[in-house]
Amino acid sequence: MSNATTDKPFLSDVKELRRRARQHLDKGAVTHNYEGNVGETIDLLQTVLATEIVCVLRYTGHAIAATGIDSESVREEFWEHASEEQGHMNKVAERINQLGGIPNFNPEGLATRAASEYGKADKLLEMIQENLIAERLAVEHYRELIRYFADKDPTTRVMLEGILANEEEHASDMHDLLVAHEGMAKLTK
Repeated sequence: MSNATTDKPFLSDVKELRRRARQHLDKGAVTHNYEGNVGETIDLLQTVLATEIVCVLRYTGHAIAATGIDSESVREEFWEHASEEQGHMNKVAERINQLGGIPNFNPEGLATRAASEYGKADKLLEMIQENLIAERLAVEHYRELIRYFADKDPTTRVMLEGILANEEEHASDMHDLLVAHEGMAKLTK
């Protein structure tokens, strides 16, 4: 009885691995068994990078501009999220670099490259709403990307899974702030 998993050894023989490791040194971390399309992955990650940059800018702007009753606690939450979004931005930029791309930090065209929007809120409640919308958008976007990368690029997938967990936490935080400031009910089933 023969099947695909027994016809091929789990690992290539060591001599073959060594031979392949010496080839294409110009490709860095992208090896023979990378199953994704490197160019497409970089392009998708450039969108993620732009999205994270916009989130850093939006949260930072909101943290500085937040005023009103209870604004101090909201401001602190915005600063915390800005810092975490910057961490996401750095991870994505590093991954683009690992794949041989150049992370695009150019502000020109940033709004068109990003999945989320910067927004125009000038009132505390509107800021919270804008951030909740942006986090919900990020959650959906990252879930799609995680499904797309699946086993083709497990390193990118795992990175995005970590970011997704943090974005879900951000969405929950923004929802809690919205509930507290609007007096609306908690999440319903």
